Amino acid sequence: MITVDHLSKTYHLGDIAVRALRSVSLTIAEGEFVAIMGPSGSGKSTFMNILGCLDRASEGSYRLEGQEVAGMDDDALAEVRSRKIGFVFQSYNLVPRRSALRQVMLPLLYNPEARGAAIEHRARMVLERVGLSDRLHHTPREMSGGQQQRVAIARALINDPRIIFGDEPTGNLDTRTSEEIMAILQTLHAEGRTIVIVTHEEEIARHTRRIIRFTDGQVVLDTPVTAPVDARTLLAAMPVEDVA
Repeated sequence: MITVDHLSKTYHLGDIAVRALRSVSLTIAEGEFVAIMGPSGSGKSTFMNILGCLDRASEGSYRLEGQEVAGMDDDALAEVRSRKIGFVFQSYNLVPRRSALRQVMLPLLYNPEARGAAIEHRARMVLERVGLSDRLHHTPREMSGGQQQRVAIARALINDPRIIFGDEPTGNLDTRTSEEIMAILQTLHAEGRTIVIVTHEEEIARHTRRIIRFTDGQVVLDTPVTAPVDARTLLAAMPVEDVA
């Protein structure tokens, strides 16, 4: 699914060259659930942005489903993002005055193959999947953080992507709501989607199947998770009074 070979990224701040990634080589197979970890400035977010076609590498190769991405122009990268990739961000990135339904419909409005009532029907279906059938017409200020992140996940699913990237998807959430979001991601993984998340929380990383650790722009550890946490089991064990 994902192959990077000697991938490097250098940012130039005036006369100063900052090497965010240093010759990273690894593969992520189809259907994997991977956590990328590391301290601030380790290169993990830069790596995620390149994988998600939001940024370009300075050197090296990045192949997505066998297709070389590194040399693509902006239009080609946008096409890859719209067809193959779904994004979930820490800050939700929702439009303040749009309803949940309109938020989720938005990506399809730029898809020439999606037309008319089919767009709204599809948006309703994915919102129902994440448990928000009763919040279709609510705006972000009328929803909790967990509900907003569910909207963001539904929006990421609307184009039926093969890969979902999450940049600290539980970073702004309390413990129980974080488990609810991880339960959704685990379900999507069980359905066969490839999921890659950046997180600084060890507890969240243990919900995945593989942890890749970055330090100073390099991979320093790449290990399987031998006993992944099942978010649904953990939720069932939480006392009711812990619900925010």
